[in-house]
Amino acid sequence: MKKHILRTIVCVLLVGTVLAAFVAIATELGAGSQDDPLVTLSYLNERFRQQILDEVDDKLDDRNSTLMSELQEKINTTKRDILMELGSSYGDESGGVAISFSTVTLSAGQVLYGNAGCEVLLRSGNASCISDGKSVPGLVDTTDSTTINHGVALAVNHLYMMTDQRGVLAESDVVLLVRGEYMIR
Repeated sequence: MKKHILRTIVCVLLVGTVLAAFVAIATELGAGSQDDPLVTLSYLNERFRQQILDEVDDKLDDRNSTLMSELQEKINTTKRDILMELGSSYGDESGGVAISFSTVTLSAGQVLYGNAGCEVLLRSGNASCISDGKSVPGLVDTTDSTTINHGVALAVNHLYMMTDQRGVLAESDVVLLVRGEYMIR
């Protein structure tokens, strides 16, 4: 009988050990483990939702920056096309239409011809007025409210307006600010 009790105790201990090992393995692999955690409503509301919102914000920021760069590129292209259509050389100083004042550099002997309304401001160097005839005014000095004739030197920092087919002859290297339609020869 003692053997029978001993066998029963050993069997109960063995079954208990196997059952404990099975429960431990089931807990490791089942719901609520590290590999398969239980998901609670508070987790979804507090953490998961914020993670999703952060990811959406990041993707929207990336998309907005991409769209802004594409838009700026289209604006620059359209602006360049409009200026080219108006006759601007866009980056070439051989002539064009300057919508706002543009810096133009002339070497000695070069002439800048402007259409009616073209404005020129001499910033540095020596330049003189070019016109068709000696009796008609060449350039209108809007700074002094006077006119200058063919061959007369331009004053530095005076704003001159051209009538048709007038020009500025560079007698040395000059820097001009120009606004309006012009051509350099």
